Amino acid sequence: MMALGSAIGTGLFVGTGSAIKAAGPAVIVSYLVGCLLLVLVMRALGEMAAADPASGSFSTYAGKALGPTAGRALGWLWWIQMVIVIAAESTAAAQIVNEAWPVLPQWVLALVFMCAFTLVNLLHVETLGETEFWFALLKVLAVLAFLVVGVLLLIGLLPTPSPGTSNLTDHGGFMPHGVSGVAAALLVVVFAFGGTELATIAAAETNEPAKNVTTAIRTILVRVLVFYVGAVAVMVLVMPWDDDSLSASPFVAVLSVAGLPGADKVMTVIIVLALLSALNANIYGGSRMLYSLARRGSAPRRFAAISDKGVPYSAVILSVLGGFVAVVLNYLWPEVILNIMLNIIGSTILAVWTFALISQIVLRKRADKEGRKLPLKMWVFPWGSYFALLLVAVIVILGLTDTEVRFQLIATTALICVIAILSKLLVKNKDASEFNDLPPNTAAIQKIENREGE
Repeated sequence: MMALGSAIGTGLFVGTGSAIKAAGPAVIVSYLVGCLLLVLVMRALGEMAAADPASGSFSTYAGKALGPTAGRALGWLWWIQMVIVIAAESTAAAQIVNEAWPVLPQWVLALVFMCAFTLVNLLHVETLGETEFWFALLKVLAVLAFLVVGVLLLIGLLPTPSPGTSNLTDHGGFMPHGVSGVAAALLVVVFAFGGTELATIAAAETNEPAKNVTTAIRTILVRVLVFYVGAVAVMVLVMPWDDDSLSASPFVAVLSVAGLPGADKVMTVIIVLALLSALNANIYGGSRMLYSLARRGSAPRRFAAISDKGVPYSAVILSVLGGFVAVVLNYLWPEVILNIMLNIIGSTILAVWTFALISQIVLRKRADKEGRKLPLKMWVFPWGSYFALLLVAVIVILGLTDTEVRFQLIATTALICVIAILSKLLVKNKDASEFNDLPPNTAAIQKIENREGE
């Protein structure tokens, strides 16, 4: 559910409109390619996570495959991204609620959201998991309801006349902006998939990580195809792709065509829940990455401190404090500071996917050489991994043709280089404990056992 909940967020509820505007009905092709890449990357991550569950996930694997500096740079980059995105999500949720129901000031709502989810993350990890499960379930039910309404409309079982398949061929045809439009939409799609890697971080804290991550990875293809490709197909079938309301708020637009009263209010609530779900999950992800860096000697050891319930409380507090600072900066300089920060880390997802795929290739070859059996394996290795890397390279090349994306790619690359240089200069710990990346719950059990032994 966390894997699915991470994928179903504002990228689907809001960002889909931008993709449709760029590609027209051919946005379906963009989503199919994006889903293929996502599934390949998650399979690669799943292979490593099932064999070696670690709170640092891709950062830990990059360290083992490419050296400590690569692992540190990727881990700190992702943590910085989490801190910034935490601020962005709390601010956006507060803004939407304030616009719909202006009862409290925006900054008060942002503060309430931050405090509430800080508390959730400081409680037992089961509480966090339960909270995220219900958030994800609500989003899943919302998309399922949308799909049912769309299908009923298309087959003519609602009062509104069915448009049939005419919207796929009218208004300039299936691919009105050509291949370049499909490519532009693909960039939107890939960035919308950011966050799915949280599943491999969360898997490390389950009772049977290898079994659970294997199950999640094996089912993600069907789920993403149904929820993303299915929802987008309904949108471009029900409405003309060039309708302004579709590009602004696609779910609301389709539900309005279906003649459902109050659709805008319902979708407002769902979008806010999607943002809060992402806020909750990203506080979790950021804290676990910082905890992992500390366990591996790449951050101050105080951030590896855990409670008896397996919560890395120091890492949670620092991650949230960074979010609070970003919220304050956004309050003082709205629409400036946060946008700059988001642009700097905007292409982090591509860096994570690239490092994950390279790490999987290295570690898989190492495992095969040693004769180790893996619980989960990448498809048609090594060609599946190479093909995924090729897709990432194509997306990077396409991104360089877009001014905004080009800035993000250059800024993210520069930030990785700065972090790597600082890590090389400042981090002195280079012994075997670099990869002592026990999940917090396992470390908590050891902590209690050691105390009882004494």
